[in-house]
Amino acid sequence: MSKNIRTSAVDHLFEAILSLKDSEECYIFFEDICTVNELLSLSQRFEVARMLRQHKTYLEIAEKTGASTATISRVNRSLNYGNDGYDMVFTRIPEFNDDMK
Repeated sequence: MSKNIRTSAVDHLFEAILSLKDSEECYIFFEDICTVNELLSLSQRFEVARMLRQHKTYLEIAEKTGASTATISRVNRSLNYGNDGYDMVFTRIPEFNDDMK
């Protein structure tokens, strides 16, 4: 059973994120809404996913990102059995497409 994240509060959050115009606005907003550790954890998971798509080993990923093997495994499970959200974003960002080759 998956948790229902589709709520009006989440809708409002996503609308706020979609209203941001550039990276600087993202920094301003996310520094207010997240703790430093929350933001670093999110960015770490994203980097882990990118490296997994580059076929890096768990050891290489752990050394480069500092992520635990449990975190790497969770991200890997999302990549393989999730909603394809990571891949959706990777295909839209040219530099990530180059990284995947």
